[in-house]
Amino acid sequence: MKELNINNFKKETESGVCVVDFWASWCGPCRMLAPVMEELAAERPDVKFFKVNVDEESDLAAAFGISSIPAVFRLDDGKATARHVGYAGKTDIARALGL
Repeated sequence: MKELNINNFKKETESGVCVVDFWASWCGPCRMLAPVMEELAAERPDVKFFKVNVDEESDLAAAFGISSIPAVFRLDDGKATARHVGYAGKTDIARALGL
């Protein structure tokens, strides 16, 4: 999963279906969610999967109103259309994001 930052976020997410995982290295649930996201990415090559480190990209986190992590957003052509906050299994994440 590609890391996004303030410089490449818009270009990478402006078209198609994207899933963005807002996370931090110190966050236990974020580390638990990482393999779930990797599995989903492998199963859904039609969807672009990305990560945003909230400690390094606080402006992006603020723009999405992130107050708890992990927070996973679905973007359709650059617009947030679904989100899930907290750890969950693959089936629940996929359902919450409409994947």
